[in-house]
Amino acid sequence: MKTNKFYFLIGLIIASALFFEVAAHADEWDLTTKLTFSHSVQIPGRVLPAGTYLFKLANNESDRHIVQVFNSDGTTLYATLMAVSTERRDPSGKSVVTFAEQGAGRPEALLKWFYPGETIGNEFVYSKQEEKQLAQDRQQTVFAKDAAESGD
Repeated sequence: MKTNKFYFLIGLIIASALFFEVAAHADEWDLTTKLTFSHSVQIPGRVLPAGTYLFKLANNESDRHIVQVFNSDGTTLYATLMAVSTERRDPSGKSVVTFAEQGAGRPEALLKWFYPGETIGNEFVYSKQEEKQLAQDRQQTVFAKDAAESGD
């Protein structure tokens, strides 16, 4: 009887550990990332003024490349953006974003966003006209200062 109690206790400990491990990573489903920009940034269809924003994947299991942009506390949705999968060779422990420097007083355009530790990210889909302009611009990659917050 003592042996059964021992195995039951071990099983309970393992189940508890697995439960808490899943709960600790539950927010990684939507890849919520806080990005802070020191100046205006173009995203498809609009320009975001300097400030802090939450970028997260929409809760859509059939398409994991719909990105929502919220204000810093997540209460106001500014944009829902289509993206396509993009890859990079090496993961980073920090958020990584790629911009196109447009010059002539125009804000930099946000091209790609990678969640910390991921090699697969999101490349934002711009209109054909915007794409044509961005193809001529210089691109730069920025690593976030910390895994939860990025400055450009």
